[in-house]
Amino acid sequence: MSKDVFEIMQKIDIKNIETQLALQCAPLIAGLKVSNLLIIRRDKLAQLIAILRSTSISCYALRDSGEKITLLLFNKTKLVSYLKQERVIKLLAGMGYRENSLYDILPIFRERYRKYMSDKIQFPHEMGVLLGYPIEDVEGFIRHNGRNSMLTGYWKVYENIAAKEQLFHRFEIVKETMLQLVFFGVGMEDIIESYREDRLQEIAA
Repeated sequence: MSKDVFEIMQKIDIKNIETQLALQCAPLIAGLKVSNLLIIRRDKLAQLIAILRSTSISCYALRDSGEKITLLLFNKTKLVSYLKQERVIKLLAGMGYRENSLYDILPIFRERYRKYMSDKIQFPHEMGVLLGYPIEDVEGFIRHNGRNSMLTGYWKVYENIAAKEQLFHRFEIVKETMLQLVFFGVGMEDIIESYREDRLQEIAA
């Protein structure tokens, strides 16, 4: 984290929904990832929906603990395309998914995720798929039971280490950029749109 961003983190409202989007979902917003989990206070949900309403980002509620809600935020077009990969289809079929349609998968995953969060057994490995992790790393995580990774960052990496290191670095850069934009008063709707249209330099000027 740069010195400037560190100083911003001391001053910014961490509970602000736009700050949380920058902290938790910057790679998705920047188009570097197909999805991200977002955990927010339940009373921020309406504000989140209003922000996302006119964007290319969809959200799906996974778990409501009363005070907080866990959501999967995703670019539908990109996630659907990812789910059509042959290795992804094969992996999901082995986990009991008979259909590879996103909206057939999500309700089943939600129930498995809720069960895991309540009893902490039978981790739903399909989470890695729905978060758009490279399929080789999802398979590696399963094969090695989460151990023996060659790099740990936004996920555990088992192949193509150099490329993943560069990608994680890009994730950090976009997160810091978004935090700076939010701090200086740029709205998250404008930030999302700027990345979609590739006009970040204009909005940051």
